[in-house]
Amino acid sequence: MKVRLFLAHAAEVQAGMLFAMGMGWTEIGPAPSPFAIAALIEVTWGETNRPRTLSFDVVDLDGRPVNVPTPTGDRPFQIQANFDQGRPPGVAPGTSFMAPIAINVGSVQFEPGRQYVLRALVDGEVLDQTVFRTRAVPPPLALP
Repeated sequence: MKVRLFLAHAAEVQAGMLFAMGMGWTEIGPAPSPFAIAALIEVTWGETNRPRTLSFDVVDLDGRPVNVPTPTGDRPFQIQANFDQGRPPGVAPGTSFMAPIAINVGSVQFEPGRQYVLRALVDGEVLDQTVFRTRAVPPPLALP
């Protein structure tokens, strides 16, 4: 199984295809900003028809979970879902299948001036990751 993971401004899945706008950014903020997680999961023939757990999390460069503010207090950033890629009838044996994923995330406040890692995990195994950073808060303007 392979995962190709991207950060985007917005993403959606239509008719089995992934559409993303502003894909591939590596900097965000410093103000809270919405963003999207876009991914393609390639499931091989032998990996089909099994329940799986897909999760996306954000960790720091040392691999520690990153907490973000939520209405119920700070919590680690994690999105999780279950999936099971089946085999449609009539498909040739050995065929791989692409499962497109699009998750639009509301405004999130990451700590300014830091680097983070967005990871894609299937059944707890990291299959792809991408590094991004939050811009530092600009210094106040000096008045003459």
